[in-house]
Amino acid sequence: MPYALRRTAQAGLVVVATFVVAFLLLQALPGDAIVARYASPELGLTDAQLDELRTVYGTDRPVWEQLWASATGFLTGDLGTSLQSGAAVETLLAAALPSTLTLAALGFLAAVALAVAIAAVATFGRAEWLRRAFRSLPPLFVSIPVFWLGIVLLQVLSFQLGLIPVINASPAQALVLPVLTVAVPIAAPLAQVLIGAIDDTVAEPFIAVARARGAGTRWLLGREVARNAALPTLTIAGVLFGELVAGAVVTETVFARTGVGRLTQEAVANRDIPVLQAVVVISAIGFVLINLAVDLAAPAIDPRLRRAVHA
Repeated sequence: MPYALRRTAQAGLVVVATFVVAFLLLQALPGDAIVARYASPELGLTDAQLDELRTVYGTDRPVWEQLWASATGFLTGDLGTSLQSGAAVETLLAAALPSTLTLAALGFLAAVALAVAIAAVATFGRAEWLRRAFRSLPPLFVSIPVFWLGIVLLQVLSFQLGLIPVINASPAQALVLPVLTVAVPIAAPLAQVLIGAIDDTVAEPFIAVARARGAGTRWLLGREVARNAALPTLTIAGVLFGELVAGAVVTETVFARTGVGRLTQEAVANRDIPVLQAVVVISAIGFVLINLAVDLAAPAIDPRLRRAVHA
């Protein structure tokens, strides 16, 4: 079986397994979403009426029937109905996804830029103390919780220094702090991998030969080091997508942004299983697609992998 077809089939199996496991785990959660939403004294619904609502939403059917109905719905684009709001889940996601995707994309670009800057200074900085200081930044960034970082940035940059307005901020200004909050934890492992890859590449004999022939640091970075460090960095970047999504969810909660994070928070609070199921599955699909793209691009970057694939 060709490499691309085999990896695509494996990715499809991961998505199917994620869907089934997520559905069963969500069904095992304690509580009843119908009771949480409709059993308030203000509504005055009887037990018989609550049972009718369970029939309408299909929560009274056996688990395997619900699983089959949910799976066939996903295949046809019907993600179900929110038990909390009564709106179609796809409508809720369509309204929430653009904000989250914008935050995630800008956060990732900022993380890459920050990681490259840290790795460059940590490896080629002129002063020894400066290189040591920048090499200590990735472990520090990894240990910082996302929610704590967001609160500190908000407190310092907005409330104390007044650099980023909290009230009446423009769309661009409103993105600065959330993007920084998402970028810092992602930049840390990227920088660590880059530093390690650069150190390994610089230690290679061909780098010493290139230096002896008069090659400068900038030329070596652009032509040799960057090419050899690209594959491990690309691999870890694909793995970090899950952390990027989790960071975006927490960040949206801290900064009160409308997005998938807020939608997920409300769904967890109200045990809104259709919404949670859709968020989990769509996140898994995004993660699988990005890692599939990395796997398919790796042979194009490293000739050794290309030979192994075609062997």
